[in-house]
Amino acid sequence: MPQSSSRKRAVVVGAGPVGCLAALALSRRGWNVDLLEGRPDLRLPSSKAAAQQRSINLAISHRGIAALEAIDPAVADRFLHDAIPMRGRMIHALSGEQKSQLYDRDGQCINSISRELLNEGLLEEACASENVRVFFNHKVSSANFDDKKLTVKDTVSNKEFQLDFDFCVGADGSYSIIRRQMMRVVRMDYQQEYITHEYVELKMPAGRGLNGEPVFLLDPNHLHIWPRHSFMLIALPNRDKTFTCTLFAPTAELDRLNTSDSVLTWFKFNFPDAVQAIGEKLLVEDFQRNPRSSLICTKAKPYHYKDRVIILGDAAHSMVPFYGQGLNCGLEDVRILSTLLDSEAVDPLLHTPDASEDEVDRRLLRVLERYTEGRYQDLLAISDLAMDNL
Repeated sequence: MPQSSSRKRAVVVGAGPVGCLAALALSRRGWNVDLLEGRPDLRLPSSKAAAQQRSINLAISHRGIAALEAIDPAVADRFLHDAIPMRGRMIHALSGEQKSQLYDRDGQCINSISRELLNEGLLEEACASENVRVFFNHKVSSANFDDKKLTVKDTVSNKEFQLDFDFCVGADGSYSIIRRQMMRVVRMDYQQEYITHEYVELKMPAGRGLNGEPVFLLDPNHLHIWPRHSFMLIALPNRDKTFTCTLFAPTAELDRLNTSDSVLTWFKFNFPDAVQAIGEKLLVEDFQRNPRSSLICTKAKPYHYKDRVIILGDAAHSMVPFYGQGLNCGLEDVRILSTLLDSEAVDPLLHTPDASEDEVDRRLLRVLERYTEGRYQDLLAISDLAMDNL
């Protein structure tokens, strides 16, 4: 539906998977939506090249699938068509022995999908929605939630302007500007913890079959794990028969790998079969070229302020990836918020009868209060499980 002056405006800050899904959910419910992203369009070749250097593949579980289905079943079906089912973990011992550990005796599984593919697909859906406007290279610098105004900077023109809103969704990641602005008006309990590990992404190329066709070098229906005490390597399959590999290791351990010889010697000692599959030259090149990224855990409460703003995804609860549920939880945030919006019959029309003299939408306020109270303990538990699974 086209944007209408009679409908309320939601501003979603952050065009990652959670932000895009939130924009879709609100637009499907009749809101006018502005989706702001501080980075350039992720569909540009330059953006894709940068993303490929530091993106942990997504193992999408029932939690994430249910969230996509709740917003748009057709979108969920398209993503699952591109996903690869992983029915268990394949543990790689130092000796080269492999041991399969199935996730479920009845065949339930998790699914490997490229984070870039998921994000790009959700962004395409948002851009195709007539009541969603998408702005790239637009960074929020400050927010006045009581006056319902964001100060936004266009980083291309270097100009600032104010953007009015009726409802703001902060889906802008672990270092969320929306969360920081909320802290000025909310008595927010907030905790941030960096762990001693960092991660580096590597690529395992496709092999070649008898006729030269690309083939997987490992079983594609497993999440492959090389556990080695304080560090580990994982590999998730891609549709092009490659594997995205991620090394998690303490910073001090990675600091010692400062020459090509030291990198290769260390990998050969700890992951000999992975070195053979990746190839020595490619492994060293990827390790030295790709950035090392930190791992952070954040906890916050409350997730909202009045009826004006809510934080979702990593902006509210970034967690370490060892339980494989971080982004799944972010997508689930959107599903739960959407369910609450429906249960309270929140109307996107302006001047709703339920609005009070101070222009508080009582129905929307109840939604956000119920979200914070009902969601906090669940997110706290899964964040702690992720940390314990290190």
